[in-house]
Amino acid sequence: MSRLLPLSDAAWPARLAPGLFVLIWATGFVVARLVAPHAEPLTFLSVRFGLTALVLTGLAVSARATWPRGWRGWRDAMVAGILIHGIYLDAVFWAVHRGLPAGIAALVASLQPLLTAAVAGPLLGERVSLQRWLGIAVGLVGAGLVLAPKLGAAGGIPPEALAVCFCGTVAITFGTLWQKRKAVSVDLRTNAAAQFVGALLFTLPLALLAETGQFDLSTPLLLGLAWAVLGLSVGGILILLGLIRRGAVAGVAALFYLVPPVSAAMAFGLFGETLAPVQLLGMVVAVLGVAIASRG
Repeated sequence: MSRLLPLSDAAWPARLAPGLFVLIWATGFVVARLVAPHAEPLTFLSVRFGLTALVLTGLAVSARATWPRGWRGWRDAMVAGILIHGIYLDAVFWAVHRGLPAGIAALVASLQPLLTAAVAGPLLGERVSLQRWLGIAVGLVGAGLVLAPKLGAAGGIPPEALAVCFCGTVAITFGTLWQKRKAVSVDLRTNAAAQFVGALLFTLPLALLAETGQFDLSTPLLLGLAWAVLGLSVGGILILLGLIRRGAVAGVAALFYLVPPVSAAMAFGLFGETLAPVQLLGMVVAVLGVAIASRG
């Protein structure tokens, strides 16, 4: 099985891609906290998906990139977008909006590597080695250690919000597998643009049916939206799609274990949330788990 990013033949941008992806992806929790008082979740995501599709379309047109050919190409990209962006982000934002603590949401999302490893073999024919399983297990322990103090102080957890968040994690798991199987040779820019079109077509009707359209155009909301579009949805997603193409999907999924620790560190720096010694230990364990899984 190939490594996630073989250092012997990878260019410097490719070597830096996993770490950069984790840093960008971890800011998603910061954005969610920043914009929550200013916009309803599905309304915010609809605007985010629409703007992202426009930005990526502009990049693709300026580069004269190749667009998906025929209905099948568009279908494959839009299905991936519905799963990776639409259902996953809708579920997480809705669950947090309904009272699920962000730490619990991060912990639920960190189950993705286990789900990916469990189904990668039957669906993709990928053999998940014992070393990779070990790395996935170690990463899960690390993520749990980081979030342990938050679990203890969370109080009541809305069961429906927890269930919806888990469904979102299942969705991004299958979306990652779908992308690995169906988008072997597509242009990442046009594929990502088509993905966000699919996410918008899925999310906008839900927002119109279930929400009032709150979107107050405050400075925090505009800053959060700008980063969500340019940093998370354009930068982060293009890096993720590139990693999926280059590496074994179970190894790529193991990177998600680093997101809760990095998010906790960001919360400490930006919002003054303290880190207990057990959380610092969890960060080290999570990094170790990813290192093991990436070489499995």
